[in-house]
Amino acid sequence: MTSGNIVLEGRGLHRSFGPVEVLSGIDLVLRAGEVHAVIGENGAGKSTLMRLLSGHLEPTKGTVAIDGAPCVFRGPVDAEHRGIVLVHQEILLAPHLSVAENIFLGREKRRGFVVDDAVMNREAAAAVRELGADIDPTTTVDRLSIAQRQLVQIARALAVEHRVVIFDEPTASLTPVEADALFDVIRGLRARGVAVLYISHRLPEVKAIADVVTVLRDGRLVAHHRCDQLEPVDMARLMVGRDMANLYPVSAPPPPDAPIVLEVRDVSVPGFVQNASFHLRKGEILGFGGLIGAGRTELLEGVLGLRPSSGEVRVKGEPVRFRTVADSMRAGIVYLSEDRKGKGLLVGQDLRTNLTLSALDRFRRGFLLDKAREWSALDRAIAAFDIRTRRRDINAGQLSGGNQQKLLLAKSMLIEPEIVVIDEPTRGIDIGTKAEIYRFVAKLAADGKAVIVISSELQELIGVAHRVAVMRAGRIVGEVAGDRMTESDIVVLATGVAAEAA
Repeated sequence: MTSGNIVLEGRGLHRSFGPVEVLSGIDLVLRAGEVHAVIGENGAGKSTLMRLLSGHLEPTKGTVAIDGAPCVFRGPVDAEHRGIVLVHQEILLAPHLSVAENIFLGREKRRGFVVDDAVMNREAAAAVRELGADIDPTTTVDRLSIAQRQLVQIARALAVEHRVVIFDEPTASLTPVEADALFDVIRGLRARGVAVLYISHRLPEVKAIADVVTVLRDGRLVAHHRCDQLEPVDMARLMVGRDMANLYPVSAPPPPDAPIVLEVRDVSVPGFVQNASFHLRKGEILGFGGLIGAGRTELLEGVLGLRPSSGEVRVKGEPVRFRTVADSMRAGIVYLSEDRKGKGLLVGQDLRTNLTLSALDRFRRGFLLDKAREWSALDRAIAAFDIRTRRRDINAGQLSGGNQQKLLLAKSMLIEPEIVVIDEPTRGIDIGTKAEIYRFVAKLAADGKAVIVISSELQELIGVAHRVAVMRAGRIVGEVAGDRMTESDIVVLATGVAAEAA
């Protein structure tokens, strides 16, 4: 569809936080019936720009205009009333309310003076179904996976009358199948003349869905192109200012006779996983693929003592029973959760506290903590993992997503694990930092660690893993390696297409 009139515009936008200027002179135009992507590394200013355009922040200098007329938002609710809605990357739902109650929170459907639960449940089910999900609208949000919560959040945003929809990393926790359903929704928005601002680190999907792309680097606009003029590798080069052709490092698989360090036999996790078996060798990177709800995360959480489970687990040939994650850590296994802010880090605490929390015994002097040694450990971690921060005394929540992941990796390595399980290692992380994470994972394997990577990005699994186990409906349904480790082979196993065709 040919794009139309300018709906929302930023003119010469600047934004400073104290003496630090994070946006400098940005011009951006959003047109009716156009998908406009904004890309850049973490810290480039994308989120700040998004918040200026949606009423969450005011510009230090410059103006925001609607239909050509300058305006000042009194907050995000005011922006929503003007037809500008934001789909946050962070989950901002009420965990103890149902899916339907969250979607209609603050704008409940009523029959007279009574809230009409039946209508809300029916409309909520239809809203999430349009996004390719089958979620019971009466389920409370705290029982949903991260991906399901993200879909509910998208459904809530789209329930508002909108002229502009801003998506901030909407597919960060979605598998390709769910992402395709979202893209169909976005194409529908474009066809109806809605202006879409799309922020993503996944450059192939930017190429697939966007009409135009704006590139930010260090708070400045460095490029603006029609999307059909750029390939993902060109976008990456503009984002980071260097060639990103070698995104995935070469990682030699372990020899066939490498010792098995983890063996899982017939493990079941009630309600999620049935009779799963796999093994992991020293120096190996084993990927886990599958659709949302397939049970990948739940399987590993069951193995490591985070969920009740049955079955047999052996570490270096010895049977073990992990009842808590502390048990698995003592056995030399660390787990990096996909929910790094909710389960991996204490975002309200400083970097030093987060880094040493899992290894406090190493920093004790009698009954007290040796804070000087903790600070020294933090300095080493900042250097070794390239954690980019202006000050070392800030809270973890003030770091960008990529630097939070680096901090979580540094924290996990302090206990000197032999087995590392990483769930969605690059969710919401820019391509430059992704390359650093991939190099680190490859180095772990090269140093003799055994690594499990759970990922919804097929190219990521293919790029980093030596083989991939694929799950569907709570079961491991197959494994791919070598020439069979392709997107199509993984998707066939994950969706059951071959089984249905047979």
